[in-house]
Amino acid sequence: MYGWWWRVLPGPWWVRLLLSLLVVAAVVALCFTVVFPAVADRLAINDGTVDGR
Repeated sequence: MYGWWWRVLPGPWWVRLLLSLLVVAAVVALCFTVVFPAVADRLAINDGTVDGR
């Protein structure tokens, strides 16, 4: 898959690297702004299992 991605991108290696980093940054930003908030209600992250006695 990574070989395919590298062949599809245009330009010399430094342009390909820059484009790849931009795509990774966009995916991370999308996850933090859309995906994670959407699934946060379904996750029991703050529910403790230890009794407070």
